[in-house]
Amino acid sequence: MPKRSIHAVTAAAALACLAVFGTTRIGASSAAAQAAEPSPAAPRFVPGACPKPPEPIEALSKARCGFLEVPENRSRSGGRTIKLAVAVIPAAAEKPSEDPVVFMAGGPGADTFDDIPFLTDSGLNKDRELIVMAQRGNLYDRPNLACPEVDRFNAQAVGLGYDAQRAEQLMLKAVKDCRGRLTAAGVDLSAYNTAENAADFADLRKALDIPRWNVYGYSYGSNVALTYLRLHPEGIRAVAIDSITPPQVTALPWGWGSAAEGIRNIFKACAAQPACKARYPDLPRLLTEQVRKLEARPLTLNVTPPSGGKPVEVVLDGGALLNLIVALTPRPKDIPAALDELSRGNPKRFAQARAAGSVQKVGVFAHGLTNSTACGEWAPGYSESDVLKAGRKAFPGWPDTVLAEVPQLPFQYPACGIWKVPDRAKVQRVATVSSVPALVVSGTFDVKTGASWAKGVARNLSRSTALQVPGIGHWVVPQSPCAQRVLASFFARPTAPDTSCVGGLEPEPFTIIPK
Repeated sequence: MPKRSIHAVTAAAALACLAVFGTTRIGASSAAAQAAEPSPAAPRFVPGACPKPPEPIEALSKARCGFLEVPENRSRSGGRTIKLAVAVIPAAAEKPSEDPVVFMAGGPGADTFDDIPFLTDSGLNKDRELIVMAQRGNLYDRPNLACPEVDRFNAQAVGLGYDAQRAEQLMLKAVKDCRGRLTAAGVDLSAYNTAENAADFADLRKALDIPRWNVYGYSYGSNVALTYLRLHPEGIRAVAIDSITPPQVTALPWGWGSAAEGIRNIFKACAAQPACKARYPDLPRLLTEQVRKLEARPLTLNVTPPSGGKPVEVVLDGGALLNLIVALTPRPKDIPAALDELSRGNPKRFAQARAAGSVQKVGVFAHGLTNSTACGEWAPGYSESDVLKAGRKAFPGWPDTVLAEVPQLPFQYPACGIWKVPDRAKVQRVATVSSVPALVVSGTFDVKTGASWAKGVARNLSRSTALQVPGIGHWVVPQSPCAQRVLASFFARPTAPDTSCVGGLEPEPFTIIPK
């Protein structure tokens, strides 16, 4: 496992042949007002200083960095330019392969550079240079589409009911305030979408004069990677995607099927272990009981966050319980024990996980990119009633107040009514059909992007290898040494990766507590 906990990653990009970088320092301001400059004739790479995160990232001390300058909106000639932060991390090998690997991060909106320790600990730069580029609007880009207003709401929300009217009011005000601030600074919110993200990576390869590279993307990054492969296949040697978000099916109701599949697989794995089955004989019933009970009578508790500090007031209701499980907090192996304790009057594990949300990194997550993507690509064509219908199918008998909100994206439809970006569903919900060698990786415990969705993607990739890793949740490679070996062998031999280590894998034992 990496030194940093994979579960600390928020919900939640890699190459070679660069010219020698100069010493000019280019500050990576987060101010949206510094967003735009007149567009140059063509995208270009400008060397500059590496970002300096609050928690130093060792790999950046040896990296070469700079900005890719691209049009904010490629459909508008003569428009403004944005700058995307880039880092090239050298290979550990003395004689690396000539084809590097480019990384496409999850989110949308997560800090890409914060993923670097997971990538290097997973061996992504062992034999190749690793290139990381922040997707447009992310931290260290110009503009940065962070929404401190939403971060402050998220910190406050732990003391409110997950689906409470007051929570909705406060969140929508935060969204409105963020949108107003960004648009006042001249940001074109319609330009922050998956197709533009994909085009940025195509421009990066050309700007760095890279003949061929390999692609690795996870979660939303798999959506970007598949879109990139569909629209800009030139120069792609191989594509690995992890925790798949298929462009052709990803819409807001889709989240319910993924949540149900991941939870069902966790419970099945417990039932397959004699000790777990004997101690927790009916987890589906237990979860349903606790969701109903908490939604009817929420718990209000004073809890110290896991990081320490003063206790904070948290509300634990049915929606909060479900969303903590989807966030894999507690970890999958502890979920049966946490549910059993909750049923016996001890909510500590879930309450502490809820309290962790009171500590937010303000101004780090690009909620603007999240909303532009969700509202332009995931929401259109469906309604709040469709979300509720999908929730009822996934979890029959649960309260409608819980099922009305997409896991991890509460109040998204009213938020989209405020965000107001064009409908891009028709151009984005398209399957990628390709003969480029591909590795499709999923984890059976993934409650965000259900493992079964990978099958349809793999069928459209004629030279693909599908890998399902038992007992692993969202973002498989950093959590699985076996998946790391398979990925390395895939980049070495894209049409014949060694998957032999997968056969003997089983989920780790679940936590068993005394009765």
